[in-house]
Amino acid sequence: METFDRRFDAIIIGSGAGGSIAAKELTERGLEVLLLEAGPDVTPELFEPPKPKPPRQLGMDLDLRAKAFLRGQYKQARRSFFSETSNRFLVNDWENPYTTPRDAPYLWMRSRLLGGRLNAYGRVLQRMSDVDFKAASRDGHGMDWPVSYADMEPWYDRVEEFIGVYGNDDPGVNHPPAGKYVGPAMLTDVELQFRDKVAERWPERKVIAWRYAAPNLGRVPKGVQAGLETGRLTVRCDAVVERITVDPRTGLADGAVFIDRLDKSEHRVFGDVVVVAASTIETIRLLVNSACDRYPNGLANNNGLLGRYFMDQTISLAFCAVPQFPGYSKADTLPEADPFYPPTGGVLIPRYENIGPELEKGFVRGISFQGAGGRFPVPEGMPTSFGLGGVGEMLPMYENFVTTAKHRKDKWGIPSAHIRIKLGENDRILVDHQLKHLREMLEYAGYQINFIGSVLGLDSKKVWPDYNPLQRAIFKVGINMALTMGASIHECGGARMGDDPRTSVVNGVNQSWDIPNLFIPDGASFTSNSNVGPALTIMALAARSSAFIAEQHKDGSLAKPTEQVTF
Repeated sequence: METFDRRFDAIIIGSGAGGSIAAKELTERGLEVLLLEAGPDVTPELFEPPKPKPPRQLGMDLDLRAKAFLRGQYKQARRSFFSETSNRFLVNDWENPYTTPRDAPYLWMRSRLLGGRLNAYGRVLQRMSDVDFKAASRDGHGMDWPVSYADMEPWYDRVEEFIGVYGNDDPGVNHPPAGKYVGPAMLTDVELQFRDKVAERWPERKVIAWRYAAPNLGRVPKGVQAGLETGRLTVRCDAVVERITVDPRTGLADGAVFIDRLDKSEHRVFGDVVVVAASTIETIRLLVNSACDRYPNGLANNNGLLGRYFMDQTISLAFCAVPQFPGYSKADTLPEADPFYPPTGGVLIPRYENIGPELEKGFVRGISFQGAGGRFPVPEGMPTSFGLGGVGEMLPMYENFVTTAKHRKDKWGIPSAHIRIKLGENDRILVDHQLKHLREMLEYAGYQINFIGSVLGLDSKKVWPDYNPLQRAIFKVGINMALTMGASIHECGGARMGDDPRTSVVNGVNQSWDIPNLFIPDGASFTSNSNVGPALTIMALAARSSAFIAEQHKDGSLAKPTEQVTF
């Protein structure tokens, strides 16, 4: 086994939303950092746009999906919004298997590449608020986060100013809170018409523009690039981390063992602090696989809660034709176009229920919507398309969990993840709620609904009226495979934050209760979910946690031996 000839102040595992920001913050605060990424480095060739093709009918892409399937992406090719550009950044499923119960399928969208899913996400960045952080105090379900919006606000500011976010200070919208924007976000003509129709009938449903990140034309994640510019960041790509190692004398994490992705050679690295930001499921999998004599049930798992309270968002989706607006608007609202990715932008309808002092009857938490109109290329003479999707906040439940499949291993011999997640009663109510509100808004706007579906299946047997019977039959099979749990790509929980080591895995600065020099600042640490995407909150948590790490590392507080704790 090869061992690095130096000890780092901190080792970060994962280079996506959390890991890249941690790399920036830790190095800028003076720490020598090693960043381990399981996939390859980004190269210019990865971002060569595919050859232009004439616009095609939406909803199929069977040939492109079939090619991806044959390349080994039999899971990744099932996602709703398939594209040739983002698909190249996702994993080969034969090499990276996982398991689920037969009665609880889960679609895990994964990326192993410098930047992770930052290379394939929609770039929508929204803040969470005390509607999320303190939800349990209002409705009695689950538990509150150990942080408030006041705690998180300066870190949201810091991350937004660094990333560059476009958005508007929308009147009458307090959740999600407005941010620090570098420029306005615009709506297309069909989106403006939809906004006005919804306001006419449902004034409480505010249709606003996306709040989204500026394009990253440098391709290397901005946080990683900032870390490299300090001269204190070492990046090791193709490093598939097998386990985090623990000093048996102190009980502290002291490094990691990784396998080279290409030649399968084994390597050992040492560090004073270990930061795990490998993405929710990978983070849990790694902590479980790092079990040792001192921690036989996995790291950060003395109370047995690691992997428990795993959550996602309940998803629904509708696509419509809008005869009032023929063609494609070609809306490009960015000051600088990205030659690789299509223009971003669209509409948001933030949560409008259970945000005031009075709670709704019949359900807790709520739903929100995100979509776009006039931004999809369509064949000449065809009406423009409008897509709108809903998400509901899943409640955290002990019965939903991630662990490892001891008899299923990946290409590098590491036990795969086993994922179990099912909808609870309130979750199903919110899905039905989404479907009702989707249909009523789209019908009131006067659009031709081509389909409405959700994790519960298609909402109507009548789909794509302009398709032939064979196309409709193929679509019905495909959409039910695509809109399963996991389709939102917003999984979180499993190493949740809290104020009490008996009921949580990490504390309010993402520090493991059991191992004080082990930090988990990614989606796994979420105490509850939200109706907004998790990316911005992950980045803010990573920045906040990193400031704490740097301060504690300086005075040696993180080097104190741990005590065995029994619950």
